[in-house]
Amino acid sequence: MSAEIVVVPHTHWDREWYEPFQRFRLRLVALLDEVLETMEREPGYHFTLDGQLACVDDYLEVRPENRGRVAALVESGRLAVGPWQILLDEFLCSGENIVRNLELGMSRAEQLGGAMPVGYLPDMFGHTAQMPQILHKAGLRHACVYRGVPSSVTTDAFAWVAPDGTALRTQYLPVGGYGNGAHLFAEGGDLGSRAEAFVQTMREWHGPEGPLLAMYGTDHSAPVRGLPEMVAAIGARMDTLSGYIGQYSGEVEGLPRVVGELRSHARANILPGVISVRAHLKQAMGRAERMVERYAEPLATLWGAQWPGRFLDMAWWRLVDASGHDSVTGCGVDETALQVAARIAEAEHLGQAVRDMVTARLAETVPSDAVLVVNPTPAPRRAVVVVDVAGTSPLADAHGEPLPTQPLEYAPTLLLDQEMDPETALSMVHGTELFGRHITGWSIDDGVLTFRVARESTSVFDVEELRADARDIHHVRILAETRRLVATMVEVPPLGHTTVRPRPRQESSSPRTPGGHVAACWLRSDVAPLPVRGDLEVLDNGLIRVLIAGDGTLTLIGEDGTKITGAGRIVEGGDVGDTYNYAPPASDWIVSEPESVKTELIYLGPLVAVVEIRRTYRWPAEGVVVHDTPEVPPGSRSLRTERTVVTTRVELRAGERYVRLKIDFDNRCTDHRVRLHIPMAEPATKSYAEGQFAVVTRGRNPEGGCGEIPLPTYPASSWVAAGHVAALLEHVTEYELVDGDLALTLLRSVGYLSRNCNRLRPEPAGPQLPTPAAQARGHHSVSLALMPYGTSWREVVPEAETYRHDLLLVPGRAHPVLPLPAPACGLSVTGDGVVMTSLRERDGWRELRVVAMSPHPTEALISGNLSQARYADLRGRPGASLQVVDGSVRLPLRAWEISTLQIRQL
Repeated sequence: MSAEIVVVPHTHWDREWYEPFQRFRLRLVALLDEVLETMEREPGYHFTLDGQLACVDDYLEVRPENRGRVAALVESGRLAVGPWQILLDEFLCSGENIVRNLELGMSRAEQLGGAMPVGYLPDMFGHTAQMPQILHKAGLRHACVYRGVPSSVTTDAFAWVAPDGTALRTQYLPVGGYGNGAHLFAEGGDLGSRAEAFVQTMREWHGPEGPLLAMYGTDHSAPVRGLPEMVAAIGARMDTLSGYIGQYSGEVEGLPRVVGELRSHARANILPGVISVRAHLKQAMGRAERMVERYAEPLATLWGAQWPGRFLDMAWWRLVDASGHDSVTGCGVDETALQVAARIAEAEHLGQAVRDMVTARLAETVPSDAVLVVNPTPAPRRAVVVVDVAGTSPLADAHGEPLPTQPLEYAPTLLLDQEMDPETALSMVHGTELFGRHITGWSIDDGVLTFRVARESTSVFDVEELRADARDIHHVRILAETRRLVATMVEVPPLGHTTVRPRPRQESSSPRTPGGHVAACWLRSDVAPLPVRGDLEVLDNGLIRVLIAGDGTLTLIGEDGTKITGAGRIVEGGDVGDTYNYAPPASDWIVSEPESVKTELIYLGPLVAVVEIRRTYRWPAEGVVVHDTPEVPPGSRSLRTERTVVTTRVELRAGERYVRLKIDFDNRCTDHRVRLHIPMAEPATKSYAEGQFAVVTRGRNPEGGCGEIPLPTYPASSWVAAGHVAALLEHVTEYELVDGDLALTLLRSVGYLSRNCNRLRPEPAGPQLPTPAAQARGHHSVSLALMPYGTSWREVVPEAETYRHDLLLVPGRAHPVLPLPAPACGLSVTGDGVVMTSLRERDGWRELRVVAMSPHPTEALISGNLSQARYADLRGRPGASLQVVDGSVRLPLRAWEISTLQIRQL
């Protein structure tokens, strides 16, 4: 049996799960103390530290004096660390988050002696389609997986092929996953017999020749003293995972091929309910990732002064930490979810701070009566924005040309009018500030003190000058400047900015093409969008027509005649599952019809039309508990109901091919699921969903086999399309094609981390611990957009880009007499199906990442006064130079290719 078994001692370390992070860390420190002591005492001992640097970082924060001991073992090749920073959930974070995770882990592992050169993915709940390309472009030639592998794989290695054609040799962990050898050295029984049985089982997967991989470890396990002797006793050898896999060249010829994502239930549970539980975590993650990826980093790269690298690094640390497969998933205890939410919030706050620092710098040249408009997308934008401006004058752009406008609301001008003694009146003044505004003037008339205030003021005010004249006042009045919310249509250069001002200019405030820069990457269109017309029954902007039915549902008619009837139906039903798996009660009660419907016209056009629909439902309050035993899933739902009002704000803007929806309700019920149904224009057997650097095609019958019921519920990141209707999303959302509808999960409320008895899963997925916060009581709000489309989902890609990345508005900060600055372009990225995913500073270069969201080869055109350009890999290591012509670069892309390049601009 000498060369037949390679034993890989390891631990699978869930950083936070059924206990919060710090409690698990205490156990981690004890485990690694023992690992170091054992490895130093027993030279033959090898250990694989779960493929994530977080274990090392968490340990060394407590034991910094042991850094040298860890590094020595890594350098010797006996302790394998990395390549990940943390073992993520691949579907609940962005593609860019995956890249930064790998980048952090490999970089930090190299500081200790080197990263394990294997994309180790032992316990993720399925795997994304582009993972082979991501790993390959980071320099890795092997992957190792457990969950999600289809039944077509009958060997312990296969070729995993990304949508672009990148194929990676992938080690499969059959028959027990990352613990397939955990039983080998258990106490009792005959060691040799267990080894022979292991060989017999694994030979069926591996074939008649070559060593067999025995993963000796499990969740939070510690090493066994004397293991090298026991390994030798069965004629096996000990190694790290990379030591075992390193015997293979990485060639995939002759191996079974699996293309795209791995989400089969055939050989292991993939626990798909984590996509929809604790929806607030998914919403927060989506917001924070967009803030850092698409606002903070690109704006700081193009328009910042000093690169705020440390702030952005801290944001990424928190985003990566939150992406753990027991973290953002929400399948931990409530204390864990609280900590994850705080981590995500900090990442968003760091991104906001960087964004605001950069835009404040830009606003220093914008007069205080004007508004700076910033475009976070790399294509020119003509879009509706809502600005808060003073006065009633018409709006004009940076060239003095009038803009189409629609007044929406006027702020009150009388802020205070009451009897008041002098001391109280003067105590309200803080410098020049009064009631959150600045004093522009004051007067006293017959004992009445009148302050005039505005948001900005250039007036000099000293309260002491007023004090001498305030003895006889008995009444105070505060009058504010006239301010209004105005919708207007603006044009903004790609990744650039322009301005809007509430008064016409007598002449253009800036040359039309300053330095030729704007002309090179921004061409104004002479075709204006059609106006929006709206009433209580119809909203129409010439691109999409929305009809509002008496039951509160919508009929959507696209420009090409594509018709969707009955969109927006709310369907509520029971859910007696847990944080891992949805499960309906044995006797369910589905509520889909409202008791009453009320509509209100908010705005009627011509730039924005809004109707608010309020539907009242009676939802069952809870499940019926059997024999007062809450651990047993309820078999039915209570007759007691909660009155729930679901408010849907339906908004249509000029120039947009989609209708925006904002859905709000107060969840007072438990153990239930709420979904939004959108009928398809025609029956569909396939859906198309944007994921991590790819669009994935999915059928309606996922593969089963291990026991978990294979429900056809799937994740979508920024959009999902089927049957000629698309939903544009702000965060990862669970969807299903059911009864001719596209159903989106708005809320899933459950009370246990894992139920021992789950109708759709034969075994527990974790401990049966109560999670009352996972019932998600309280206010719930979801924003999305619906779009009919014609022949292909490719029509959806640019629309999702604009929906998810609204223009940014910033009040001016300069003196109001100054002229408006010229519009400015930052960087233009165009091409059929080309999407920008990242732009940042790195080592004196501007690093841009794009992906071809296209099933066919395409080309990206990058423009913006470029002087140099070169390829780079996903770790930022430079490659071949690219030719720059007239300040632009043409970048050929394979279908679904992820490409990184580094540029310099004049």
